Amino acid sequence: MKNDASGDLRVILRVDFPQAERLGRGKMLLLERIRETGSISAAGRSMDMSYRRAWLLVDAMNRMFSSAVVESQRGGKQGGGAAVTPFGEELLARFRGMEEKAKAALSADLDWLQANRAKEAPEDGR
Repeated sequence: MKNDASGDLRVILRVDFPQAERLGRGKMLLLERIRETGSISAAGRSMDMSYRRAWLLVDAMNRMFSSAVVESQRGGKQGGGAAVTPFGEELLARFRGMEEKAKAALSADLDWLQANRAKEAPEDGR
């Protein structure tokens, strides 16, 4: 757990798969951006990520599951593009649902942690 910009505590969900594969908020955000832009490169740019890095993350997600998460079309007369598959949409919805369940389940504990946090340190470090 770490602080967000508002200073509230939050839970960060990450699912670790065998062979060091991971599924977390970064990949889910990338899926959302691909859905919005219809493009792996545009989605990556919107996250200050190179096309190569975005493509590698999409490729990793596609290899993690028995169904494709994103389908891409090479450039050409109609131009390239990418789309989140129905399976990818279900994955995204389930992951976001798991985040909400974790947040709800841990709400009282997070409130307790928040109430017992040290006060902000002065700027001079004292």
